[in-house]
Amino acid sequence: MFSLKKTNETGQGLVEYALILVLVAVVVLIILSLLGPAIGNLFSNMFAKL
Repeated sequence: MFSLKKTNETGQGLVEYALILVLVAVVVLIILSLLGPAIGNLFSNMFAKL
């Protein structure tokens, strides 16, 4: 008698994966922006010693 409205969940998994991917990308960019100069100095010192 009562009909439950079926929601459209076909793209839900894809959207969740996309959000996780965006979150990981943002975290990586923040880490690289903080550690970028230190890593650059490390490589500069290594090549200077060669």
